[in-house]
Formats: sequence, structure tokens, C-alpha cells
Amino acid sequence: MTDILHDLLIKAPRAQVFQAIATPEGLDRWWTLRSSGRAELGATWELYFGEPHDWRAVVTRCRPGEAFELGLTRADDEWSGTSVRFTLTERDDLTALRFAHVGWPSSSAHCRTSSYCWAMYLRLLRRWLESGETVPYELRLEA
Repeated sequence: MTDILHDLLIKAPRAQVFQAIATPEGLDRWWTLRSSGRAELGATWELYFGEPHDWRAVVTRCRPGEAFELGLTRADDEWSGTSVRFTLTERDDLTALRFAHVGWPSSSAHCRTSSYCWAMYLRLLRRWLESGETVPYELRLEA
């Protein structure tokens, strides 16, 4: 098994970062084209990235302001059965975000590409929370 790990500091309150990672309004600003779901243990999420990427996930961890995790139940083959995990702590006036995409079957080319994409998306999350900048969905990996 292989995991993707990224850590970053965000100049925003932890509650604001949690809203950005655990609500459809938040995810749609920096990751998904369209999503729906609730930050509630066991809730089903729809994660839509354009056809044919209409994925599903289940909330497997939810501690408001501290942790949020989605287990992918319908996604690309290598993503199915993996989990996307966000853990938050406060450090002075910053929020420390520890990101993990765990359970990859191997360190495949797709896993390595996804690691790069996650870094780009997390950078967009930070830019949105710190400066209010949003990037249209179709330009996100080029921003």
C-alpha cells in the first residue's frame, strides 16, 4: 500500500478551514466541479468532476474543526477503496493541515500524478482561504 501525504500551513482560523474541506460549498471552491453531502459520520457524498467522473464517498471520520475523512466507494479503479483525510491543528494564528490520501494499491504512475494534483489543489485551497482568490474549475491544474 502507498499513501500520499502533504502538510501545509494556512493563514485562516481552523473553523474556516474545516468549512472549506467538509462542506459542498467549500469543496466546490477548490476541488470538485460540484459536490453534495453533509459533514456527518456515515453520510454519503457525491463528488462530481465532469463525465465520466461522478464519484461517491462516505464520511468515515468527522470531528468538526479537527478531522474530516472520506472513503471513496465509487471512483477511478485506483481511487476506489482509498480514503482522503484532513487533520487540522492550530499553531499561533495559523491552521496546520495534514493531508493524507491513504490506501493506494501501489506507487503507480496514477498515484504519483494524483500526488502532484493534490499538491496543486491544496495550494488553491490555501490561496482561496488566505486571499479570497478562486480559480475556475477548468483552469485549476494550470493555476
